[in-house]
Amino acid sequence: MKKILLMGAAVCAVFMMSSCKSKESAYKKAYEKAKAQQTETVTAATTTTTPVQQVTTQTVTPVTTTPVTDYSNVAVRNESVAFVEGSPLKQYGVVVASVTIKSNGVALMQKLAGQGYNSCVAQAQVNGQTFYRVVACSYDTKPEAAQKRAQLEGQYPGAWLLYKK
Repeated sequence: MKKILLMGAAVCAVFMMSSCKSKESAYKKAYEKAKAQQTETVTAATTTTTPVQQVTTQTVTPVTTTPVTDYSNVAVRNESVAFVEGSPLKQYGVVVASVTIKSNGVALMQKLAGQGYNSCVAQAQVNGQTFYRVVACSYDTKPEAAQKRAQLEGQYPGAWLLYKK
């Protein structure tokens, strides 16, 4: 009994799926209709002319930006550092790297000195670990240091200001 019901359901499914097939003639009719519409559109487009519109031009004045002169909101880290090597360290320094190996810091300091910076290396203790801060240049005032940090940010992303305690 179950076999007969199962067989009957399978035969019905086969009939349903075979009746859903699209006929080639239906596709052919749709293709011919689209082709006819396309030729009508091309014919209509070639016979009509569209007027040309005149375009007026405007002169755009360039926007000039003034450099930021207020550096009061620039973040500064206060650290107790010891001078290691290079030019003397002033109150504010622009740190471009912080390394744990002294020779790496000295090598970067020498590279910066070759580029014309008054660079130095300073040693700092952070959570019991020794870091060597590579300072590209140092200044007596915060605005000078912040301005130089902004310039160095493109070459040394993540550069920051150090305030010597």
